[in-house]
Amino acid sequence: MSTRFRLHLENGRLRNELFHLTHEQWAQAAARHPELAKQIDVSVGWDGDILENALQDADALLAGPIDRPKIIAAKKLRWLHTTGAGVDHLLPLDWLPEQITVTNSSGIHGDKTEDFISMALLMLHNKMPQILANQTKQVWDMIHEFNIRGKTATVIGFGDVGRAAGLGAKRLGMKVIAVTRSGAAQPLADETISVSQLDSVLPRTNYLIVAAPLTADTRGLITDARIASLPKGAGLINIGRSPIVDYAAVIKYLASKQLDGAILDVFDKEPLEPSSPLWTTPNLIVTPHISCDAPDYVQRVLDCWFANFAKLTTTGQLDNKINRQLGY
Repeated sequence: MSTRFRLHLENGRLRNELFHLTHEQWAQAAARHPELAKQIDVSVGWDGDILENALQDADALLAGPIDRPKIIAAKKLRWLHTTGAGVDHLLPLDWLPEQITVTNSSGIHGDKTEDFISMALLMLHNKMPQILANQTKQVWDMIHEFNIRGKTATVIGFGDVGRAAGLGAKRLGMKVIAVTRSGAAQPLADETISVSQLDSVLPRTNYLIVAAPLTADTRGLITDARIASLPKGAGLINIGRSPIVDYAAVIKYLASKQLDGAILDVFDKEPLEPSSPLWTTPNLIVTPHISCDAPDYVQRVLDCWFANFAKLTTTGQLDNKINRQLGY
């Protein structure tokens, strides 16, 4: 590129510090990418304090929080990169000027997700929610279970996170059914179906794993009726977005023992409010949105961004582009 590249990093102070894009974090990543970093002028802002001025000459914005009016007014801005994989907070994208390409941080979550799903499946299969509840009541109840090998996990959404979830199940010797928009065959999965065929596999699903992005098509996908169609004693794990799943139905079917257990990692409002009935629902484990994120999260985001910047400088193209119509 013939001219210097201007990048602005935007933060929210209320976000967990794991996601803070600081000067110190930038310096660590720049040391790994020195030739690329020397082409870039970087500014760092917090809660919009310098955002308006920074966007007057910024070529790219790497951000957690999004200020739509200021982004719309940024005439030079051509690239918006999000710190997460999901972009549901930006949808629908009809507000975004056409000249701005949106990319996400897809691809940085796989190893953590794979471990989390293996753990979650084993916890549900071995009745750990019940055992932990018994411990608090000082109840000695010897619960025994067969090996999880050979059970079926159906994974809703089979992008980077969904494939990692599938790997987490496969390492346990499980059968994996992938559910995708198109139904195109996935090499990792034993079987792949389209979303339109979902109802046909639920009655033979031992563990339903939700790993899809939140879009107009996935919102409300896992309904009361669909949870009811799982075999008695099934388990449910949600690491996608909470509006995809009817949580009231999860509570109901845990109470009726149609569901044997559930692990929920995502919620409409985070932190989960103290008054939420999810905290005290029997056989439900609440995890505080930790399924896919590692302690070096920001460094992973920055490495992802640098790799994309390298592609931009050599080919003029970007990876991880969000499809404006599909929303992922």
